[in-house]
Amino acid sequence: MLGILDLLGTIGGNVLSLPGILGLALGMMTRNWMFAAVMGGFVGIAETLVFAGFKLAEVQMIDLFIAVLVGVLASSVGCAIRHKGATV
Repeated sequence: MLGILDLLGTIGGNVLSLPGILGLALGMMTRNWMFAAVMGGFVGIAETLVFAGFKLAEVQMIDLFIAVLVGVLASSVGCAIRHKGATV
């Protein structure tokens, strides 16, 4: 079972790693909300597979879920930044 500090560390690590940074950057490249969310989700999946050594047996579902969620949220924030910057 994942402890609360492990969970917070996983969330913080994903925010400061590929899903957070690259998701934000990819979201800022488009104005389409759905496309940005899909790209962020793919970044989360790719990051989890890379850090698991491309072995599906090593992937933990909670890590994958958090990485995809952070990627989707970060890319949506990036898309919102692009929308707000384009209208002001």
